Amino acid sequence: MIVIYHQNNKVIAVERDRESIVFLQTSIPKMVFKIAEEYPNELIIWSCIDAKSNLNISKFPDIFHHNKIMASFNPFQNPFLPEGIGYIEESPFIKINKEVTYPTWQMSSYVGGIHASVLIALKTAFIETKNFDYFLNSISKLAMSEGLLCYSEPKLIIGFPNITQNQTSNTFVLFRFVKQHYKTRWIFLLLLNLFLYERKMALLPFISSLFYFKRKLKKNVFDEIRIKSEKKVIESGTIDILIPTIGRREYLKDVLLDLSLQTYLPKNVIIVEQNPDLEKVSDLDYITTESWPFTIKHIFTHQPGACNARNLAMAEVKSEWVFMADDDIRLESLFLEEAFSVIEKDGAEQITFGCYAPNYPQNTKLKQKAQWGSFGSGCSIVKSENIKNISYNPGFEFGYGEDTDFGMQLRNSGHDVLYAPKPEILHLKAPMGGFRTKPVLAWQNDPVQPKPSPTVMLYKILNLSKQQIEGYKTVLFFKFYKAQAIKNPFLYLSTFKKQWKQSMYWANELKNKK
Repeated sequence: MIVIYHQNNKVIAVERDRESIVFLQTSIPKMVFKIAEEYPNELIIWSCIDAKSNLNISKFPDIFHHNKIMASFNPFQNPFLPEGIGYIEESPFIKINKEVTYPTWQMSSYVGGIHASVLIALKTAFIETKNFDYFLNSISKLAMSEGLLCYSEPKLIIGFPNITQNQTSNTFVLFRFVKQHYKTRWIFLLLLNLFLYERKMALLPFISSLFYFKRKLKKNVFDEIRIKSEKKVIESGTIDILIPTIGRREYLKDVLLDLSLQTYLPKNVIIVEQNPDLEKVSDLDYITTESWPFTIKHIFTHQPGACNARNLAMAEVKSEWVFMADDDIRLESLFLEEAFSVIEKDGAEQITFGCYAPNYPQNTKLKQKAQWGSFGSGCSIVKSENIKNISYNPGFEFGYGEDTDFGMQLRNSGHDVLYAPKPEILHLKAPMGGFRTKPVLAWQNDPVQPKPSPTVMLYKILNLSKQQIEGYKTVLFFKFYKAQAIKNPFLYLSTFKKQWKQSMYWANELKNKK
């Protein structure tokens, strides 16, 4: 392990295994690349000199448990980039929970680390950038989508370092960063949002950003870096399957048959069958009339709703792992065996697997394993202990967003969600069962219909920053204008404001729903 100590964007000392290394003074990014080339098999740590005594070195092997991990920590409130970055990115990686290990590309120069092999793979993509914070954020922003796992990691330090507030960038740097890492249209939206919501005229930063070129990474840039996690995440290896179902008798039977043929058999299958007809009983007779190589726990309820059904099922989980499945998927016999191989190799505790409909275009499938901005309630395997204290929010029942909100609850509990393209799940997207009924929504007969859907708004007010919500509002304004009948821009603006206000009202009502 090599540690680079710095102050005010200058290298102060370099140590390898606590022995000093002689170095020539240069910019920190250039120094980092030079050291990576000289020591290609080492973990490279950076730290401001004042935080030296706070480094939690004993935890580094647990944090960097394989080579494709980048982690840093900023103990102060403000990240390097201004909060305005939220105007143009709606992902979970903007609003950071600093109390836990949290996935984010927003890196800090205070303390952090990355493996030399990653830097070597990236070197040709990065033109000299003297500002170390900008350099780190640029690397993580580009590399996260290519499979580099990036975290805000409070376990990097012990206690609170006796150092001053970190360097924060200005509006010029924000526009430059957006221009170099997003599509060009976003600098126009950033300019507009700063004016609309902060009454800032950022014309000079906007114009300055036009002179910068977009940064790109080649695809599969990390393919040569083989990983094998040192983190032991599998103990007993037992797994329960969780399946909510309603009106899909034959489809569910096919799922059970696929599970019975697995080379790695589940221990329990928990089925929550819903039928809102109070006169009806279960029609899943094959659960008891046929023999299955696992225990089936069958729950029958007259209360419809996926959130309630999944919460009932999660309360019955007994195994170390749980596969959250749908009632209309198909699985190859090696699915669970291959899934556990991925879990062991990556040291991952939550993985959403590729789940696609038949004839889904191959060229549009996500092919890179990476940190995931959402969560799939019908195609994910999770560590059971990580979901003991979370549940599906009933405010999302019969709406949209419960999956994504559940993923955010996991992240805010310190548990990352990865996406893995393989093994793949076939999602038949079966037609709704015969006794499914369209729910009557509380706002259904309002004279002013909410826009967006109150459940969509609920997700945003629960999980996004103020700037992210305002940025979404601007984008929605333009998108919805093309799709609705009112073409008078002034009348449309008035209508949009009323619909947004109505959505906020109902979202706050749902927020308090039990």
